[in-house]
Amino acid sequence: QVQLVESGGGLVQAGGSLRLSCAASGTIFSINTMGWYRQAPGKQRDLVATITSGGLTTYADSVKGRFTISREKANSVYLQMNSLKPEDTAVYYCYCLSRYTNYWGQGTQVTVSS
Repeated sequence: QVQLVESGGGLVQAGGSLRLSCAASGTIFSINTMGWYRQAPGKQRDLVATITSGGLTTYADSVKGRFTISREKANSVYLQMNSLKPEDTAVYYCYCLSRYTNYWGQGTQVTVSS
């Protein structure tokens, strides 16, 4: 079992920056990929960025060049979000894959005002 706890969401003006953090606990040695997804009201949950244990990254086209995912040790992942846009407003969920099982955090709200 893995537990994920996010922090760092909030309200920011367009063009601003936020940094999201996620800490994993439990059976962390088995974690492979970690990342972030987001869900806006009335929409499905979409991938934002992922990073494997080997450091390979994947980004959604909409955030390339603005967001950067990073990972520290086996149990922490971060999302640096720059040049934020109103369309980035969503609940952001931390994610990890461990032993073929997906785990999710409780989500943190990011609101970008125009």
